[in-house]
Amino acid sequence: MVASVTNLGRSGLYDWVVQRLSAVILALYTLFLLGFLIASPDLQYGQWQGLFAQTWMKVFSLAALISICAHAWVGMWTISTDYLKAAAIRFAFQLVCAGFLFVYLVWGIDILWSV
Repeated sequence: MVASVTNLGRSGLYDWVVQRLSAVILALYTLFLLGFLIASPDLQYGQWQGLFAQTWMKVFSLAALISICAHAWVGMWTISTDYLKAAAIRFAFQLVCAGFLFVYLVWGIDILWSV
């Protein structure tokens, strides 16, 4: 049996749980933001900045940012293992995806905690 070193978890069940948990966090974050926008029809920049300046919102946003990266990684790993049969191409694709996700995560953290 070949061990895959590029998947997020050690098993398909673990990856499935990560995918579903991250989807729930992203759904809650989206619903919260939509609710906030609907509840504040005359939203001003100061209110928006005030919301994201609060520590709980930064933590919630960080959880959403990590969730989107984990969700994307599991999805891209699944796609690459299903459709890319050549190991070198699959590894290169996964490496590029990991690089983009890392940059996205670091950039998002920088933006989030600089508010």
